[in-house]
Amino acid sequence: MGEVVATIKIMPESPDIDMSKLKNKIRSSIPESAELYKIEEEPVAFGLIALNIMVIVDDAAGGTENVEENLSKIEGVSNIEVTDLRRLI
Repeated sequence: MGEVVATIKIMPESPDIDMSKLKNKIRSSIPESAELYKIEEEPVAFGLIALNIMVIVDDAAGGTENVEENLSKIEGVSNIEVTDLRRLI
């Protein structure tokens, strides 16, 4: 098949979460089958900051399922959502 780049929005449980620690946990939880491209902060409201991460995965290997599963297990993460998925050319 091919590679895709997925944008995943990660919502922390509260505005009190240490974002640098959360980013480190995200970096270490990306499976070997995926490549972390970048992490961006997105202010939401009332001090809450969401993280938008971009990962490159092989769509034949189950797509973003492994990445989503690992991210949802991180302590301090409220929910995750794939917001964009595009095929790399």
